[in-house]
Amino acid sequence: MKTTMRLLTQLMVMEGCRLTAYRDAAGVPTIGYGHTKGVRMGDHISAYWARELLKRDIAYFERAVSELGVAKTEGQLDALTSLAFNIGIGRLKRSTLLKTIRNGGSKAAITREFKKWVYAGGKRLKGLELRREWEARRFFE
Repeated sequence: MKTTMRLLTQLMVMEGCRLTAYRDAAGVPTIGYGHTKGVRMGDHISAYWARELLKRDIAYFERAVSELGVAKTEGQLDALTSLAFNIGIGRLKRSTLLKTIRNGGSKAAITREFKKWVYAGGKRLKGLELRREWEARRFFE
């Protein structure tokens, strides 16, 4: 099973694209569509490389999420890959969301767990609230 074009498109919208490195809401140097690995302030990339980095990031997180063995549908894979891309695979592995999914939690319980991940840099962000709503919906499609 693979993530869908729907995820790629949604991440491009949710992340937005910046071709010059900036600090995200948590203070992490970021470039393109939310790419953080190896980014230094002052870096510049092209729109082409922004898309390529996003595709590579998605592939990495898709593999990591697949290894967890909990995604049974494309929607679940998309939702969990999006979340892992945003919070990191380590945090997902330790999350009560993953425990709830593994324990066969209800739709309401799983949705509540997604919606806990709305803070960055200690602040509740509207963009993260919207992202978690999309992920929770996508998980059950």
